Amino acid sequence: MAKRTWIMKQEWKNVVFLHWPVKEEWLRRLVPNELEIDLYDNQAWVGVVFFQAEATRLRLLPHVPGTSSFLELNVRTYVKHGKKQGVYFFSLDADSRLAVSAASMGGFLPYRHADMSNTIKSGQCEFFSRRIEFGQYPESFKMTYKPISKLITSNRLEQWLTERYCLWTKPGEQLYRVDIAHSPWLLQYLEGEIFRNTMASYLPISLHRQLPIAHYSMGQKVRFFAPVKEA
Repeated sequence: MAKRTWIMKQEWKNVVFLHWPVKEEWLRRLVPNELEIDLYDNQAWVGVVFFQAEATRLRLLPHVPGTSSFLELNVRTYVKHGKKQGVYFFSLDADSRLAVSAASMGGFLPYRHADMSNTIKSGQCEFFSRRIEFGQYPESFKMTYKPISKLITSNRLEQWLTERYCLWTKPGEQLYRVDIAHSPWLLQYLEGEIFRNTMASYLPISLHRQLPIAHYSMGQKVRFFAPVKEA
């Protein structure tokens, strides 16, 4: 991939990873048949990840006002195709209508418009998201959090959950892979409280009452490569 030319750059800042173990059969009907649910010690996982996207731009083009900086919240699981491991997104919410329109053009990725904020109150961050896309279920999420450790040495599970360098999407009959490149994640533990979580409303409600594995990263500089058709 080093010889390929990137098509888009982006910076991810103040990244929060929340992960829950789930039953594989809960996910199977939601993921394209061509993709295998990736398991860690026979366990499937779902992640809720949110961050500030900044400095977004296409190659050889300047920043486009309204699309270069926005908040994003995505819900994902982990999949395999052949020998490659990556991510499959159930939803991606963002607070930039222009960015949502561009990323969801032709149904390529399931981006939805949301009302979002990420503010600092009383020494901790407060993140809020409420989907406002017309015709879409109004999933919402709210939590407070703050990092509580220095940088950690990630264990095998933490690496497995976060070190993912491609995603798959199937907007119609064709499966596509998008490769990405960035440095390994520098993670910290965090503490926080989830006040509302109706994301992934198609999964059992009991899941939303469980405490997740939680990590924080100050951020990454990311490059995206052109979509590739999978055979």
